[in-house]
Amino acid sequence: MRNNLQSSERRRKPLRPLDEERLRELAIRYVGRYATSRHKLGSYLARKLRERGWEDEGTPDIDALVSKMDELGFVDDEIYAGMKARSLTARGYGVRRVGEALYAAGIEEQDRAAAEEEARAAAFDSARRFARKRRIGPFAAEAADPDRRQKQIAAFLRAGHELRLARLFVESPPGSEPDPYE
Repeated sequence: MRNNLQSSERRRKPLRPLDEERLRELAIRYVGRYATSRHKLGSYLARKLRERGWEDEGTPDIDALVSKMDELGFVDDEIYAGMKARSLTARGYGVRRVGEALYAAGIEEQDRAAAEEEARAAAFDSARRFARKRRIGPFAAEAADPDRRQKQIAAFLRAGHELRLARLFVESPPGSEPDPYE
């Protein structure tokens, strides 16, 4: 009698351990599919090595492979930082949140400086997007009570915005347009 197992119950054939060539192919496939930083690529390759093991003699040199990907232009932390900062500010996040995301991605300080400066320049527009998305202040249907305003300010701060910008938007009456130079 034939065993009819559901697809989730089928046992997968274990993957072969990695060697130098397969590790390089994994790296190329990853950078070809995802925008990534040097740190994230290194973490991905280390995880794959833990999962699959190493077949060649000696130990794999992940740092050399990541450096090679950088030399070839497949990985560029400064470009990644700029892209990530623009993405986050477009979604309404503030400078602090951008900095935290870049730090978590392993971006060195010199590579993230320009991206953080770009986020600072877009801080008002980013806060405006956040207020619109959350229907806060000028985008609310009605003025919020003091307790609700405190919660809105806290939401702005969690999103990485400065207290000055949070108050500017939260304290603006519905239908008004806040002045960025206040």
